[in-house]
Amino acid sequence: MRVTILAVGRLRAGPERELLLDFLQRFDRTGRPLGLGPASVVEVEGKPGVGRAAEGALLLSRVPPGAWLCALDERGEAMTSPDFAGFLDRWKAERRDAAFVLGGADGLDASVTERADLLLSFGRMVWPHMLARAMLAEQLYRAATILAGTPYHRA
Repeated sequence: MRVTILAVGRLRAGPERELLLDFLQRFDRTGRPLGLGPASVVEVEGKPGVGRAAEGALLLSRVPPGAWLCALDERGEAMTSPDFAGFLDRWKAERRDAAFVLGGADGLDASVTERADLLLSFGRMVWPHMLARAMLAEQLYRAATILAGTPYHRA
């Protein structure tokens, strides 16, 4: 199952970008034998004053046809890493693609959250978008290691 991370705004060079790319590479290596990956990042331009509706339309236009859609939202479901791994495992059995969407500074438009198959939260705190991308990539890698039975995840 191919994985696309769709995010509003550009992630500049720096430690967050390096961390994101490192975990995506790890996910690709671990996930491929399991039918997970490759993973890619698609960034859409967030412009001040454009609004959530315009950003939402841009994000939805980049979701692969027929993909599972997971929207990261503070009002979403908080789950354990093994539960998240279970979602990925079930999803890959049913569809070719999964897309994970991160909104801009004002969050996600209702058009995105209503289309989403899953609203996922990293907790009730709000995280910087650049860090949330790296956190998502780490959880994708962790899910792959859980499914592969490697010792990276310790419960």
